[in-house]
Amino acid sequence: MYKFSVTLPENLQSCEPKVIEALKEQGFGVLTEIDIQSTLKKKLDVDKLPYKILGACNPPLAHQALEAEPDIGLLLPCNVVLRETENGQTVVSFMDPSAVLTLVDRDDVAELAAEVKQRLQQVSQALEGGR
Repeated sequence: MYKFSVTLPENLQSCEPKVIEALKEQGFGVLTEIDIQSTLKKKLDVDKLPYKILGACNPPLAHQALEAEPDIGLLLPCNVVLRETENGQTVVSFMDPSAVLTLVDRDDVAELAAEVKQRLQQVSQALEGGR
C-alpha cells in the first residue's frame, strides 16, 4: 500500500492548522502547499471540493537521506493530502515513505523510511485521537 489515512469530522479549513501542528510536533515542516481546488478552478474552470497537497519535510531525516543517496530528492518531500468529502469531513492521507523509498533499494535508506513512516503514523494517530 502506498498510503495510510485518517478521516476527521470537520472541514478542510478547520483541519489544516491541526495537521500542520501535528506534523510540527514530529519534526516536519511544510515546504509546499498546492491548492488543487483553486488551481483546477483557475486553469480549467472546474469546481471541486477543497483538496490540498502539503509537502512535508523533516530536515534532519531529509539530510540523512540526501547524504546516503543524492538523487533521493526525486522522492521527497513526503506528501500529505487533505481532501474534503461531500459530507464535510476531511480525509488526511499520508504517503507511505517505505513504499516509495524502497525504489532506492538500500538498507540505510529503508531504515530512514521506516523512521519517517513511524513519525507520520504518529501524526495520524495524534489527529485521530484529537477528534
